[in-house]
Amino acid sequence: MLKGIHPLLNADVLQALRAMGHGDDLIIADTNFPAASVAKQTVHGKPLRIDAPAAEVVKAVLSLYPLDTFVEDSAARMEIVGKPDEIPPVQTEVQKEIDKAEGKAWPMISVERYAFYERAKQAYCVIQTGERRFYGCFAFRKGVVPPDAE
Repeated sequence: MLKGIHPLLNADVLQALRAMGHGDDLIIADTNFPAASVAKQTVHGKPLRIDAPAAEVVKAVLSLYPLDTFVEDSAARMEIVGKPDEIPPVQTEVQKEIDKAEGKAWPMISVERYAFYERAKQAYCVIQTGERRFYGCFAFRKGVVPPDAE
C-alpha cells in the first residue's frame, strides 16, 4: 500500500499509466472482452488485470489519469448492439465516476462494437476488469498534467 495511490492500482497498471503519453488510449474492458487477443496488437502488447467492477476500476484509474481536454472522444463506451442509445447500469455507474473525477459532467461518446474493437487495437494498453455485466467496455484518451499540478 502507498499513500495517495488507490489500492486497486497494481504495479503493472501504474507502470503502463505512467508510460502513456498525451493522446494515448487506455481500454478498460469487462471479462467477456477479448483482452488477450486485442492487447497483443496494442503498444503494451499484453493485457493488464484489475479484478474489480468496472466503475471501481475507472474510479481508481481516474484518480491519477488525466482525460484529454482537446478532443470530444476522450471518454467512450461500447454501444449495445442494435440499441446504440440504450445506457445499461454499468455504463451509468462509470459515467458517474467520470463526472466525479472531472468535477463536472463529462459525457461519454458511444462507439459501435466493432469500431470499439478497432480503437482498442490501436490503444496503448487494455485493462481487463472483473466486470461480468455486458457492455462494461470503455476507452479513455490521456490528457496532460499541467506544470503547476502536484
